[in-house]
Amino acid sequence: MSTEGLEKAGASHPRVGPVAVMQKALARAVEDAVSRAMAEGRLPAQAGDSLATLGDEHVEVPRDTGNGDLASTAGLRLAGPCRMSPRRIAEEIQVGLDLGAIGVERTEVAGPGFVNFYLAARWLNQIVATILAEGSAYGRSQVGANLPVQVEFVSANPTGPLGVVNARAATVGDVLTALLAAVGFAVRREYYINDTGGQVERLGRSVEARWLELEGREAAIPEGGYRGEYVIDIARAYEKAHGERARGLPPPERPIDMGRFAATMMIEDHRTRLSDFGVNFDVWYSQDAHIDQAACDRTLAELEAGGHIYRQDGAVWLKTTTFGDDKDRVLVKSDGLATYFLADIAYHRDKFARGFKQIIDIWGPDHHGHVRRMKAAVTALGRPPEALEILIVQWVRLMEGGELARMSKRRGQIVPMEDLINEVGVDAARFFFLMRSHDSHMDFDLDLAKLKTADNPVYYVQYAHARICGILRQPEAEATLPGQSPRGAPGDTALKEALERLGEPAELALIRQLADFPEEVAGAAFAREPHRLTRYALEVATVFHKFYDTCRVLTEDASLRLGRLALVDATRVVLANVLSLCGVSAPERM
Repeated sequence: MSTEGLEKAGASHPRVGPVAVMQKALARAVEDAVSRAMAEGRLPAQAGDSLATLGDEHVEVPRDTGNGDLASTAGLRLAGPCRMSPRRIAEEIQVGLDLGAIGVERTEVAGPGFVNFYLAARWLNQIVATILAEGSAYGRSQVGANLPVQVEFVSANPTGPLGVVNARAATVGDVLTALLAAVGFAVRREYYINDTGGQVERLGRSVEARWLELEGREAAIPEGGYRGEYVIDIARAYEKAHGERARGLPPPERPIDMGRFAATMMIEDHRTRLSDFGVNFDVWYSQDAHIDQAACDRTLAELEAGGHIYRQDGAVWLKTTTFGDDKDRVLVKSDGLATYFLADIAYHRDKFARGFKQIIDIWGPDHHGHVRRMKAAVTALGRPPEALEILIVQWVRLMEGGELARMSKRRGQIVPMEDLINEVGVDAARFFFLMRSHDSHMDFDLDLAKLKTADNPVYYVQYAHARICGILRQPEAEATLPGQSPRGAPGDTALKEALERLGEPAELALIRQLADFPEEVAGAAFAREPHRLTRYALEVATVFHKFYDTCRVLTEDASLRLGRLALVDATRVVLANVLSLCGVSAPERM
């Protein structure tokens, strides 16, 4: 598929990695078998035309590994055009298969018409050498073809501290951008600072009220203002920095000045908290600096030129119903003031003007109702609907002892992100946020996140990595494996011979798991599902522990010891790579 106009592609993403190479080879082998069967009169001529439309998609990874490593559904797909039973077609395909040096141990026809392929151990074993040779690059690809993609996430209003749902959005956005970069997209991470309008004015008046209280004067928080204790902290900081000047300001100017000061202070707090959480942005985009009246006027002119504007009751409206919205939306109110919606459209217009082909917005749960109108606006600007993708990150409930956690509410009505990180740490927070799809509500188990046992998923995965590092530190291991990573290459004769010794079920199961990593990365990137990474990491850790409990690694047989140590080291590489994409540390000791 083309990556131009990249939409959420799910399972239709370009296949990558060693398993994908084998899928392509088997697809060609099946096509050749069909051609032979046609030439010999065992299949009708229309089979060739029908198979040509399937591409490589008819070779799949079965859900049940008992049905082979790969399977072709060509028999099922050709049954209609050929007017034959799918199983009969599969049998004819099997007869004509010439697998040569492809690396298949055996085939079978199963079920209603599948051709199952069981890969040879020698082919699987060389994947270990490939992983060791590629090291930190294993799992990466260039299928994104450097297509410019902008991902905007978090973008919390600078009127208060970041909360737990912001931390979840930060994790989702950060890991999604890491995935997109890993498969070759030119990714820009952006934070939109909504630092203008009524909210900043209310923040300034709230700070002014607290500042006046510090002066010993009575004051009230304005209606719709901000009441968290963090506002008192801002008032104290303002007094320290500008107190004397503030006393000389005319009363109408003072809350404006305080609002600017407070917004700047909160933005810096957001920047610090996110950086401490491992999340950094390429661009911090200020609405106040970039989306001025001229930008809004240019946006209105473009929409009007496209015939998407009308005027009614003194207001300017956008015909969003033309593009699937439930009602038209006001852009300029009857008092002449632009709405937030117009500013948001101007911002998205600017994104495309900067050259991005695909835009991904990650919004909080309270913005669900804005999705259709924004996609309608982008379409009105002449962009394809799929050029803008909006992901909604759902709410998080913190649970402790099976009940809703009573964490500090010092900063207002939210549980601050800072409190959660102090409670469980960065690694646990990020890993737990990734264990459920972003569009599902989440109960965050604080008790589980703090456990230092295998019951804690992040501890379980990190322990597998640390356990491997411990094995590789053993004198017998250091004497067996050559040098530093990459420790081998496919052309290394001694390593190749050692890997050919691997054939135990637990060894091959682990190799199969490691072979899937490039495909897991591409699948998670194209489907916008970063939570796949934690599932995969847990699977690798589980299969590794089974292997280690079954197969003695530091055996006296030098060649077998080299092969198993190479497999152990390849597992380390994959675990480190997947944890790195998650923004979670891979400790060498625990």
